[in-house]
Amino acid sequence: MASTPACHSPFDSAPQYEEEFKDKNAPRGPSFNKHGSDKHWLIRRAKTPMSNVSLQYVDSTFKKRWRTLLSVDDMVESIVNSLTEKKLLDNTFIIYTSDNGFHLGQFSLPNDKRQLYEFDVRIPLLIRGPGVPKKKVIADPVINIDIMPTIVNLAGLTPPSDVDGASLLPLLFPKNDTLNTGFREEFLVEHQGEWLLKGTPGCKNVDYLCTCVPDCVCEDGLNHTYSCIRSLNDSTDTMYCEFTDDENFIEFYNLVKDPHQLANIAKTVSPTVLSDQNKKLIALSVCKGPSCRKIHPVGKQDGNSPVKTVKIL
Repeated sequence: MASTPACHSPFDSAPQYEEEFKDKNAPRGPSFNKHGSDKHWLIRRAKTPMSNVSLQYVDSTFKKRWRTLLSVDDMVESIVNSLTEKKLLDNTFIIYTSDNGFHLGQFSLPNDKRQLYEFDVRIPLLIRGPGVPKKKVIADPVINIDIMPTIVNLAGLTPPSDVDGASLLPLLFPKNDTLNTGFREEFLVEHQGEWLLKGTPGCKNVDYLCTCVPDCVCEDGLNHTYSCIRSLNDSTDTMYCEFTDDENFIEFYNLVKDPHQLANIAKTVSPTVLSDQNKKLIALSVCKGPSCRKIHPVGKQDGNSPVKTVKIL
């Protein structure tokens, strides 16, 4: 396994790439430099609009991160060339992925990875190898805990039955496409807040916070712990989150209508809907093994009828 520090801080690129991407800046999407007034306290605390110091820092970080990835490209090329020279490429599976996303200016947070939103949650996952169809895109939600059972399966062994992840072989090599619908419909997104007793030196009122750079905008803290359930299938695309903080804050997003998670609808949807989400989140938090891949409420759910319990299938 090749595990690179890039594109992690301190974002130091190889000397030959230090002049690359000078004309590039961080993308200015709908959530960039936008005040998250309906979001949890750490987002609300961010300075909006961002200062010129923060904007320059964001754009500089974006360029530097891209430069470090040029060395990752070199590494991948070197590995593929070595496998080719040894006549092993046609019998080798290559899995390319990351461990987290990253934000640069979204909701006025300069740069970090510990938020619940799509820009921090989604990661690339590419697999090539014998029998894998070229340019095939799998729409089913897969997560990093699926990698281990997939590798075990590729080695001709049976993955442990008590792991929450699942082998991706049925998706890579489907025997019957109709049998693979609903591979997974929900998954957990969790974070335990990280903090420093006195925060970042030079900043005021940052006790129990951390990563307050630049401009003393803090990216994490003791009071920033959350659990979310991400639901994704042919008819549903939502994110429901509960914070273990002083407000017991809740965020809920319908990504069909709001793909950039601009509007927290927790205070406008039916309490029944929130109750259902809470029950599914609890069930998914305590499940084990294959039962974690399909969490269903028992009873009719039409947006008005109560859901009395949750069954793990």
